[in-house]
Amino acid sequence: MKTLWAPWRMKYIKYSQITREKGICFICESLKKGVSKESLVLYIGENALIMLNLYPYNNGHLLIAPKSHVPSLTDLKDEELCELMKLTVKGIRLLKLVMKPHGFNVGINIGKVAGAGLEDHVHIHVVPRWEGDTNFMPIVSDTKVIPEAVYDTYEKLKARLNEVM
Repeated sequence: MKTLWAPWRMKYIKYSQITREKGICFICESLKKGVSKESLVLYIGENALIMLNLYPYNNGHLLIAPKSHVPSLTDLKDEELCELMKLTVKGIRLLKLVMKPHGFNVGINIGKVAGAGLEDHVHIHVVPRWEGDTNFMPIVSDTKVIPEAVYDTYEKLKARLNEVM
């Protein structure tokens, strides 16, 4: 058996345990820190924000979230819903401009049984996809290879953000 070292995953495991136990919302915590590489927040609008997922499914995995800490789209006002969708489109445009993916997965998980890792703060996942971005690793070893550090991706996206806003 070969060993794949992923020491950064321990930070995620510990952080997830602590935040669940203390009822901390990573989106609200990032929002308090504002736009910064540390928070991974790229943009904050009147009602919603764009941020990178610290533990992405693929490089460039964005989270588009309302400022309101609510569990479902049904809890949002029309202006929040409108900005949420507008920022989703702008996020897709930004990823197309900078990363040139071949396609996207865009989705919302509402409720634990639907796959929501963060049940209390609804958010939209925008995951860029490329032909051949899946290989044998997820199938054979349940491991996803992310080839670029999330903070490097942040810098690339932040540098071109004004072009889509």
